[in-house]
Amino acid sequence: IFTSLSAAKRLIQQRNYRPMLILEDEALEQFTDINQDTPHNAVVIGLAPSKLDYQRMNCAFTALLGGADLVGIHRAKFYASAEGQLSMGPGGFVAALEYAADKKAELVGKPVRAFYELALADMGLLESPECVAMVGDDVLADLGGGAQELGLLRVLVKTGKYREGDEGKATEPVDGVYSTFADFVDAVVS
Repeated sequence: IFTSLSAAKRLIQQRNYRPMLILEDEALEQFTDINQDTPHNAVVIGLAPSKLDYQRMNCAFTALLGGADLVGIHRAKFYASAEGQLSMGPGGFVAALEYAADKKAELVGKPVRAFYELALADMGLLESPECVAMVGDDVLADLGGGAQELGLLRVLVKTGKYREGDEGKATEPVDGVYSTFADFVDAVVS
């Protein structure tokens, strides 16, 4: 599985970043081999509900003013909790740091084209993106941008973050809409 965290780690390693990582503890486990010493030359921010407080955001702001690069795992507006409740995603926090530090974030996850290219290359399918389906519950963050540009089969599922009428938000119609991921799989194998 290729995730936005995989893409972030690859970027950190390629650029020899010593990042300030604003991520949940579970996500931080993937970065234990990364030098995180100060001074930080990058701020990496992702979905981190328990870590996004004023003190941490201000430390990130200070690092950015000191010349650190800003890396956003993704710019999702919201996410669905395990209980199905919608909560604010990292996008607003990325935007706040961009605004305060007058610095543009480099995004490494969906819907950025480079993310999908890395994933396709990882699977050996960079030359055949039309053979790959991207299945997601967010018509813009999962199925827009790079997925659309590269010609991936784009499938919307009505789970998680999905809200009635989301299909209409796509700049181009998606290739399929299913109630669940299982329904999509059933359609593929039958």
